[in-house]
Amino acid sequence: MKATDLIEALAKKLKTKSQSELAGVLGVSVGTLVNWKNRNEDLNAMQVASALAKSRSAAVYKNQLETIQPVVEFYPIDRYSTKRGANWMVFDSGKDVTLYAQGLREKLESCHGIYIFYDSRGHALYVGKARDQSIWKEMNLAFNRPREVQTIKLVQHPERNQEFKPGYEKLRQPKDKQLELYDLAFYFSAYHVDDGMVEDLEALLVRSFANNLLNVKMETFAHTKA
Repeated sequence: MKATDLIEALAKKLKTKSQSELAGVLGVSVGTLVNWKNRNEDLNAMQVASALAKSRSAAVYKNQLETIQPVVEFYPIDRYSTKRGANWMVFDSGKDVTLYAQGLREKLESCHGIYIFYDSRGHALYVGKARDQSIWKEMNLAFNRPREVQTIKLVQHPERNQEFKPGYEKLRQPKDKQLELYDLAFYFSAYHVDDGMVEDLEALLVRSFANNLLNVKMETFAHTKA
């Protein structure tokens, strides 16, 4: 097989648009491709096998670099009411906020992956995945979703205008109060994750910190499901 024929076939099959892009996919230098083209010699079996092996190694390396990519870590939550006041968003990203916040939302809207909510001390509260929807949409849905496990002991104090009475005159008993995630979460992190790894990574995180998280469902690894 002629070198030029192989290069053209690979470029077409791999849908690359330039020599540098093809060289990157194949794991060779642009100079190597140019030499193959200039010589246009018949490639022997070993040369073809070497090209395929380099291509495989380059693909593995690329996947390792891109499988998990941090988007943002420990970003402060500043909950913001939606226009109709029905739900909360994790932060305001309208036209009047900083370019940083606007850019973060745009990135979260374009990514699938994993997100984590943390409490005020930076301890993980909840881990979620966004595979079918964007991280932004799925994260805000989770932020508003009620969960019965989020119950703590609190004292209910009067909110209307009335005279204060110390505890020794009017004892207010601590009672169970259900809190929503938006009451508890102070920070979030988000990671772009390759679609094929989203479920397994979520399962790993949830199972690793099963007794610390509010997650009720014990996720299983995608490739071990019956």
